[in-house]
Amino acid sequence: MAQVIGVGGVFLECVDPEATKDWYTRVLGMTPTDYGGFDFLHTGSAEKFPKGARTIFAPFAAGGDYFKPSTLPFMINLMVDDLDAMLARVEAEGVEQVQPAQTLEYGKFGWILDPDGRKIELWQPPS
Repeated sequence: MAQVIGVGGVFLECVDPEATKDWYTRVLGMTPTDYGGFDFLHTGSAEKFPKGARTIFAPFAAGGDYFKPSTLPFMINLMVDDLDAMLARVEAEGVEQVQPAQTLEYGKFGWILDPDGRKIELWQPPS
């Protein structure tokens, strides 16, 4: 039987795609590919977090506060290898956290907005 085996990509409509790509490159240190996007090889996250690396696909009830202050009906969660260092990098670029960072049993979290107003959840899985 056919099964969904993962998320193949996240595609964003942007006011200025080049500016948004530059922001992700500069602020989060992501390396763009030749075709204009960014790749994440699963081997890297699996090596760093052998029990915690995964992609979450989860519906949320409409009208909740979890995606705020963004007005968009979705959020992007990006896995990072060192949340504290990433938040320092983000803040050095002048990007403010939209809520205090948290440490929970399933990882450490920080939240920012990208230039198009999308909420970005930065997640460091537990080791």
